[in-house]
Amino acid sequence: MAMKFPSIIDGARPNRGLLAVAGAMALALSACAAPPPPAQIHDPLEGLNRGTHALNRGLDRYLLRPASRGYGTILPQPVRTGVSNVAGNLDLPGDMVNGVLQADPAGTVQNFFRFVVNTTVGIGGLFDPATAIGIPHDQTDFGETLHVWGFGEGPYLEMPGFGPSTVRDGVGIVTDLVMNPMSITLPSPESDWATAFKLGSKLGDRDRYSDTIDSILYDSADSYAQARLLYLQNRRFELGQTGAGSAADDDGFIDPYEE
Repeated sequence: MAMKFPSIIDGARPNRGLLAVAGAMALALSACAAPPPPAQIHDPLEGLNRGTHALNRGLDRYLLRPASRGYGTILPQPVRTGVSNVAGNLDLPGDMVNGVLQADPAGTVQNFFRFVVNTTVGIGGLFDPATAIGIPHDQTDFGETLHVWGFGEGPYLEMPGFGPSTVRDGVGIVTDLVMNPMSITLPSPESDWATAFKLGSKLGDRDRYSDTIDSILYDSADSYAQARLLYLQNRRFELGQTGAGSAADDDGFIDPYEE
């Protein structure tokens, strides 16, 4: 008998206690709408950010870009896909936690079933049968959780090793790293393998989008301003804040990091 995961997700009947908790959280969060993004790019830390951008650009030129080229050349595509699948599977427990904090039971349940299917049938996430049966990854992060809680994006911030961000999303990045359930619960050496898979996934992303990233970092007249604008456009689009009249809004924007 076939398992009906899509119907479980789309037409689930969670217990009344869960519905009551989710409803109470949704009502509370509805009163905490985040303020709209500013009309102009808010970058009071530009001097510091440009210094960090130069550091990140140097790290990319001399470390990340050559490493990603070697990664893409040595490992065949099926292996790179498997590494990315495992890394994405490891992110799902953290996404579930953020889904609960955002009072998003549908996204939380979806990610739960995706994690179960890919961890079991997909052999630890190496394969992605969940997508094939209609359970996509509902990606989120603690920066989005803060947005749902009503926190504005704050000043633009370029983070060493992480690149473009904002103060709010920078707090989210650090919180996700520290509080991810997989980081907390996995013993050694499994935790080291998890780190290796995530690093491999990042190298794969850098290799896959090499032309676009190189164009931004090395062909732009002002790579800092270009990266800043693209980040703010994409992030505000993800959070449903486009059309707010901000300097980073552009109906013609195409996210260079999305497939």
